[in-house]
Amino acid sequence: MKFPVIAALVFSAVVPLAQAADKGDQAARDAIQKLVQDRKIEALEKAPIDGYYQAVVGSQLLYVSADGRYVLQGTLYDADAKLDLTAARLARVNVAKLDAYPESKRISFKPTSKPKYKVTVFTDIDCGYCRKMHSHIAEYNERGIQVDYLFFPRSGPGTPSFAKAVSVWCAKDRQSAFTAAKAGSDPAPLQCDNPVSEEYKLGIDVGVDGTPTVFAPDGSKIGGYLTPDQLQAQLERVAAQEKPGA
Repeated sequence: MKFPVIAALVFSAVVPLAQAADKGDQAARDAIQKLVQDRKIEALEKAPIDGYYQAVVGSQLLYVSADGRYVLQGTLYDADAKLDLTAARLARVNVAKLDAYPESKRISFKPTSKPKYKVTVFTDIDCGYCRKMHSHIAEYNERGIQVDYLFFPRSGPGTPSFAKAVSVWCAKDRQSAFTAAKAGSDPAPLQCDNPVSEEYKLGIDVGVDGTPTVFAPDGSKIGGYLTPDQLQAQLERVAAQEKPGA
């Protein structure tokens, strides 16, 4: 049997809603809004499945029937193209948010020459795998990979990990303070204007649920802790997919 594009459609939730009286995208929008309540619908557009719309709400992509009766959440996979359509759409959402975040608010470790790739990494000072990842920073840079760090203290505001992130940001030499903290040396307590809360909220908005979380230049999540070989391979894969005809 030949399956259509939805052959590998796996849904983690199917929510029946009262059928809306009106038709078209307004019915779909009303159904989604009823479900998410006061959260903002960032985009509503036709889905790759006939008769469905897809809605971007924060870091989630929801699918809703045109009549508003069914709302589905999960992964839409194109079995023929071997492509995760949900992840691809969310990557386009994430890249806009990440690209809009100022370079001046990142702690960047750059190659000596022009970088081949740039990645955004959400990190926690006290995260073991984050520390392990940063131990490879010289090798990432040697491979032409620029690493831009944003803070995501998993324990949240008002915690020791959050305070350490603030102290690193407020240090005179942020790179040195960051590297020392990743090696287990607690930074001297400091306070100043800082972007840690802003970065924590951004992380939630792009779907970060653990650290480290690595985003490729196209906005796709490509992993947690990655060795230099693994990170390079993932970036080469993403770059190959972006080539015309890929």
